[in-house]
Amino acid sequence: MKQFLPITKEEMLARGWDRVDFVYVIGDAYVDHSSFGPAIISRVLEAHGYRVGIISQPDWTDEESVAVFGMPRLGFLVSSGNMDSMVNHYTVNHRHRQMDYYTPGGKTGKRPDYALTVYCNLIRKKYKKVPVIIGGIEASLRRLAHYDFWSDKFKRSVLMDSGADLLMYGMGEISIVEMADALNSGLPVEELTFIHGTVYKTRDIENVTDGILLPDFDTMKADKLEYAKSFDIQYRNTDFITAKPLIEKYGEKRYIVQNPPARPLTMQEFDDVYELPYMNDYHPSYEKEGGVPAISEIRFSLTSCRGCFGGCSFCALTFHQGRIVQARSHESLIREATEMTKHPDFKGYIHDVGGPTANFRRPACDKQLEKGVCTNKQCLYPKPCKNMVVDHKDYIELLRKLRKIPNVKKVFIRSGIRFDYMLADKDDSFLRELCKYHVSGQLRVAPEHVSDHVLDLMGKPRNEVYQEFVKRFDRVNKELGMQQYAIPYLISSHPGSDLNDAIALAESIRDMGYMPEQVQDFYPTPSTISTVMYYTGVDPRNMQKVHITSNPHEKAMQRALLQYRKPENYALVREALLKAGRQDLIGFDKHCLIPPRPLNHGKSEGVKNENGTNRSRSVRNVNSGTRENKKTSGNKGFGPGNNMASAKHSGKPGKNSKKK
Repeated sequence: MKQFLPITKEEMLARGWDRVDFVYVIGDAYVDHSSFGPAIISRVLEAHGYRVGIISQPDWTDEESVAVFGMPRLGFLVSSGNMDSMVNHYTVNHRHRQMDYYTPGGKTGKRPDYALTVYCNLIRKKYKKVPVIIGGIEASLRRLAHYDFWSDKFKRSVLMDSGADLLMYGMGEISIVEMADALNSGLPVEELTFIHGTVYKTRDIENVTDGILLPDFDTMKADKLEYAKSFDIQYRNTDFITAKPLIEKYGEKRYIVQNPPARPLTMQEFDDVYELPYMNDYHPSYEKEGGVPAISEIRFSLTSCRGCFGGCSFCALTFHQGRIVQARSHESLIREATEMTKHPDFKGYIHDVGGPTANFRRPACDKQLEKGVCTNKQCLYPKPCKNMVVDHKDYIELLRKLRKIPNVKKVFIRSGIRFDYMLADKDDSFLRELCKYHVSGQLRVAPEHVSDHVLDLMGKPRNEVYQEFVKRFDRVNKELGMQQYAIPYLISSHPGSDLNDAIALAESIRDMGYMPEQVQDFYPTPSTISTVMYYTGVDPRNMQKVHITSNPHEKAMQRALLQYRKPENYALVREALLKAGRQDLIGFDKHCLIPPRPLNHGKSEGVKNENGTNRSRSVRNVNSGTRENKKTSGNKGFGPGNNMASAKHSGKPGKNSKKK
């Protein structure tokens, strides 16, 4: 009979265990669902014969809170949860979030800032010599020296600050078993220097074969350009075939060594991971507090793939899941969907079938699994590679099978649809099926901006590509007799964007007749190209200077321009237009953004025409939503999943709603 893993000593003893092999300390509530990293890692260990006890959201002021199960036989596993604890706590404006979707009842304050380091220090106070292995999103993105936006400091590897013995990055299923087997065989944790997908500390690098020595920490701290050079090297060494060990020096003779990434899972392994005996719910002890809000976002969603060759600069997926796309089999997904329909709360709607990018179901080209991904170019940017295989047939077939499952009324796609990849497919079959069966009025996609030089820095297709997609989308809908809209996600203040670019974006919004009710500022999170630009002022790929908007007032003006019709934004928008010399956009003409003086705005603005008569400007208020995190699927406790992969975050769990 399926059951939750123990969270108390009593539950451990009830299983007939006198001791656990691993104690897993996590910053989230305990949710045993395949969209939650700790659930996958703990179930993978269980499948390999290891006993795991869960300590969820311990009291970080009390060292006894990590002693629930006593000393584990093999070690402690530590993860801050499905999100970096700082993204979980703070908005881009450094304001505390009002809700924590990964905590019972949505309450905030149940985990500390920099939770990974705090938890490890807590364990070390109680148990001096026990092996401590860290993983998850916070560990992976901070595995080497990095810029920390919240403290505005250049920080050491979290492996140094936490005092942990070993760090696991990537998706983690293969690495975690290798680590457990090695410890179980009697090897001390200090000798676990051979596992791919791990980072370790050492004082001797003579045995590191073919390693690349990065600039040392002190040099990078003193010179931001040295950090930019280091990050470029890191970014080119994220493929499991071509990557080399990376070495980062601290002080006189202390080193951090990053081993190459673990290999991707095969389809059979991928299926096996997602068909482990999950309870697919939060622990029942949370029921009295109202449950865990995050479960509602993913309970009726399917993870069909992982990995992404999209290459967006503000996305850390290259650092997390890598560029090799892996896919689950149709049979596995159908089994999960069929089981889903038996849930008492299932209403007939599968909310999502996807992953980081829904319409990626295979590697970008045939040579990637043999020779690895290209280190000097991207698959889609600046234009689709001529070697890329564009094929939606498998995804179409999968969706058709899911639609035929009894009691399924509709299958939605809320994951990112990469529209340039779709355009590269000259066959409209997928687009037609998408419009006819899998969209409900609005398709959210992510052009991000309209200024080509900003899009270049973002690693996104140029504006003309998005415009071509919209024409094609509208044409197909017209042919189907459907009225549906492509709703764009947009970002303000990304590196490279100045006031003129923000104004161009506002004009584009005006021309679309569209006002986003929520917009998102660029959010610098560790280990993205865009964050390196923000910190260093250069693009690490070519070392060219980049305009950075870090002044809070200028950021506020850029953000306000995206919602120029809001009365409370009038002063900021007017200031921005005057500062940019765009007085032509202040007036009553139809091309103007704002009138010369504040008016009462509403759905009918009642703005006067030049002849003095009233005209009503129709405002189609479509709630585009903030950019949500990528789906929690793949957010492995010992490998960063996709939930913090985007540089724009709402603090909500993923519905895979980030559109490509």
